[in-house]
Amino acid sequence: MTRFEAREILASMTSGKSLLRHARTVEIVMEALARHFAEDIEKFAITGLLHDADYEKYPDQHPNIIVNRQKELGEDEIAHAIAGHYTKWNVPRNSMLDKCIIAADEITGFIVASALIRPTKIEGLKSKSVLKKFKTATFAATVDREECRKGADLIGMELRELIDFIIPVLEEHKEELELTA
Repeated sequence: MTRFEAREILASMTSGKSLLRHARTVEIVMEALARHFAEDIEKFAITGLLHDADYEKYPDQHPNIIVNRQKELGEDEIAHAIAGHYTKWNVPRNSMLDKCIIAADEITGFIVASALIRPTKIEGLKSKSVLKKFKTATFAATVDREECRKGADLIGMELRELIDFIIPVLEEHKEELELTA
């Protein structure tokens, strides 16, 4: 599967601006994680891009629709990673791909939320500021803090280290992601 094909699948299932930005941010972070761990960049990026592709149209069946679509296309590794992108679903994490999607998903959304409330957005954002917001349960309340911690642990990073890794990755794409002042 190519990223072009993955974007077509995403576009067929998702139209909401916020969810499309989330898909793109996780795609970008997964690409960076693939580079960091010397893994398959395209596979990681596509997994990030498609992990929530069915959420908008089929929230009660998420992630089964996109997982089955990937299986039909012969993309079993991507399907498995997406099937287990939330640890409470109890899907075994066999590969770095399986682990990185968990590490990238929730915390990337939280970092974006942290940036959006700042006057300078992502510019100058520090992990200390993100972690301060992390302790406020009412801020980005839908983000599962424990999932963020588990994701960092799965890839052998401290949460602060993972946040420090992600911020500059997002900052590189700040215009596209509308994370500029």
